[in-house]
Amino acid sequence: MAFLSQDKSMDAIRRQPSDSRIDICSYISGYVDGEGCFCVSLRPQPRIRVGWEVRPSFSVSQNDDRAELIRLLPELFGGGTIRPDRSDRTVKFEIRSLEKLIESVIPFFDSYPLLSSKRTDFELFRGVCRMMNERLHLTPSGIVLIATQAEQMNQSGLRKYSADVVAASVQR
Repeated sequence: MAFLSQDKSMDAIRRQPSDSRIDICSYISGYVDGEGCFCVSLRPQPRIRVGWEVRPSFSVSQNDDRAELIRLLPELFGGGTIRPDRSDRTVKFEIRSLEKLIESVIPFFDSYPLLSSKRTDFELFRGVCRMMNERLHLTPSGIVLIATQAEQMNQSGLRKYSADVVAASVQR
């Protein structure tokens, strides 16, 4: 697994007291449970045979003045980017690389499971990433299945394209 061991994670927290009782990986899992997002978006892409691009992403946001943990996440997950999110004046950590999602993010949350209903989003996300890793997103039946699973995630958010729209466009 690409994510760091707890001992190395502890070393990464330089501004925090060195307390061996801190389980940093469980702490980060809880932090993500509250401030993170597992998302799968789809957008039309005529250059792809099935006509749709699938974009999985894992992100965590925090106010800039409390973003110490955000700045540790690239080290913990072995990659990702940190950028300002001007829409709400936060700092956002994000991983979009399927390889990093499969090698680091998914094993991390399999080892340190989420406890809230966000776990369902993660399980759907994990399934989509695995389907993509098997290249099923490049088949008509696979893209429809992915769109259906993506639609079940993040129920409070809005989707630009429903699974029905994706299915109808693939059937043409």
